[in-house]
Amino acid sequence: MSLSFIEIKEEKVIENGKIFGNTGQYKEVIGLAKFTLDPNLDLNKKITDIENIPINSDGKIEFSADVHIMLPVDINKSNKKIIYDVNNRGNKVMLSQFNSASRGIMVPGVAPEDDIGNGFLMEEGYTLVWLGWSNDAPPIEGKLRLYSPELNQNGHPISGKIYSQFQPLKDVNQIMLSDRMHVPFPAYNTNDKEAILSFKKYPDDDPVEIPRENWRFALNDGNELLENPNFIYMEEGFKAGIMYQISYEAYGAKATGLGLAATRDLISYLKYSDDQNNPTGSKIDYAYAFGVSQSGRFLRQFIYLDFNYDDLEREVFDGIIPHVAGGMRGEFNQRFGQASKDLPSVIAQLYPSSSIPTDDIEKGTKDGLMEKFRKRNSNAKIFFVNTGAEYWRGDASLIHTTADGSNDLEAPPNSRVFHLSSCMHGPGIWPPTDTQLADGMKGQNYLNSIDYTPLMRALLVNLDNWVSKNIEPPESQHPKVSDGTAVNPNLLREKYSKIPMKFPEHFSFPRKMDFGSDEDVIESLPPNHGKFYGSLVSDVDEDGNEIAGIKHPDVAIPLATSTPWNLRHSDVGAPYQIIGLTGGPRGSTVPFKKKKNDDKNDVRPSIQERYSSKEEYLKLISDYSIKMIKDRFLLEYDLENILERSASRWNYFTK
Repeated sequence: MSLSFIEIKEEKVIENGKIFGNTGQYKEVIGLAKFTLDPNLDLNKKITDIENIPINSDGKIEFSADVHIMLPVDINKSNKKIIYDVNNRGNKVMLSQFNSASRGIMVPGVAPEDDIGNGFLMEEGYTLVWLGWSNDAPPIEGKLRLYSPELNQNGHPISGKIYSQFQPLKDVNQIMLSDRMHVPFPAYNTNDKEAILSFKKYPDDDPVEIPRENWRFALNDGNELLENPNFIYMEEGFKAGIMYQISYEAYGAKATGLGLAATRDLISYLKYSDDQNNPTGSKIDYAYAFGVSQSGRFLRQFIYLDFNYDDLEREVFDGIIPHVAGGMRGEFNQRFGQASKDLPSVIAQLYPSSSIPTDDIEKGTKDGLMEKFRKRNSNAKIFFVNTGAEYWRGDASLIHTTADGSNDLEAPPNSRVFHLSSCMHGPGIWPPTDTQLADGMKGQNYLNSIDYTPLMRALLVNLDNWVSKNIEPPESQHPKVSDGTAVNPNLLREKYSKIPMKFPEHFSFPRKMDFGSDEDVIESLPPNHGKFYGSLVSDVDEDGNEIAGIKHPDVAIPLATSTPWNLRHSDVGAPYQIIGLTGGPRGSTVPFKKKKNDDKNDVRPSIQERYSSKEEYLKLISDYSIKMIKDRFLLEYDLENILERSASRWNYFTK
């Protein structure tokens, strides 16, 4: 393994010494992981540009990364299991997903404090691990970053073409050449005449080029307009909601793929090393990986390239959960890789989406995400988890169907595919609001209010039992072509016409994008647009709630229509467009009317018609939740919480 040592910078007891069940107190270790990687090892040769990374006098590659570890003060009280959280753009995410913790609001220059939430992971005794794996995370104190060397050829920095997309929330004249405040790749030449700026109404549209003389690489600092390689400026302005794409010559490429190797080698060290400085005390039996959205796509790339074994051919992660990653991967091993990119319209890594080999939409290739795992006979267990939002984004169904959407595909025996019915990209917001404070995104309807974190806790327990006790988990739950629950989204227009919400005028299907013959060293920019993939979504009932997948009690015993999609509000531009075609998809909550005659235009049965009383409603919730516990999609741990949340929802929607 390449990990040399962990330089401990800080060690502190968390939550003022709070006792977490039988596990006791937890501490956080904050440090810097130092790596010395051998570029000649076969397992490292899959790192793009490995031959162009500077080496030391011993012929090794030196780099480092931020590392945070939360573990029991008394390591003997741990459950001897790691859960590794692939940080999302430098931010910790598993605490919000498994501990129901709130995610702090980002302000310039300050990373939000960790909220421990309900402490579930601590009570279970897990060792929680985070590592900086991305070079381009914002340089903000508290965010986790990778510090890797700059690539060079013959002693000179590498330049090359790069492709980015932006969608402003308001009319602006200038945009930084990065996504979500990330460190941009600067333009090699601010007078680059070959640079191309274009725009689209929808992701699957052909781009419309903007004349080069209409824009420039420049920044207005409030006093004057100056050339700047990190910004683009257009006098007529960039319009709210419009999708803009730019391709240009950049410089300063770093070894993006070292993030994959660092993840592999840190976990191998924590799991297997008997080094006296190992914070885990060499008391780890199993390791699990978890990633959300962008970091879930990182795990799909990790799986596809099979970084899941170390230099002694030992398994790194025993279980992996790529969550709300859809069918995509990303630029995690690419020259000029931009880790923040998240759309099939601007990344090369959409195919293969399914785990088993299948033809691409334009044939010519046949590949599967887990093929290298299969050939190596890896015993690692995989849960692919998505909400309806990733289906409406256009890529999640490609996990379990052929590329044209005509037939179902079976998941490999060591994997499962789970769909969280009628949920949006992240846990729901309560009480309902139409605006997300984190980024100011505003929807035409209330945002989806279903808190699916109880389902995530149950799935984690199922994965753990599968790995550590050989207890088979429930079968996959997702829309299927064979039983008619997977449908073309355009076929749902009639059903949604009966619900007081506007249906999207257009559904964007992913297209085959030709970036050249090598997805890791991009040759063709802007890409050529090819055939459309056959994306599907779950069918819905007469209330507009999804039929397929794991149904949260709020979906099965509803007080509202819960959709995984929402339309952008006119305040943020493009009100014809689904939220999340750039960024995280947001869903809707459309409450039922209270009484039958409250709104004659709303044909959905009222709350009064559905339930005779609050007591009856809560009894139905309780009965259904108990059934979910038996089916292993809910824990007894969450029963009381579900009932309390349901009572709150009843009071809110009937007041």
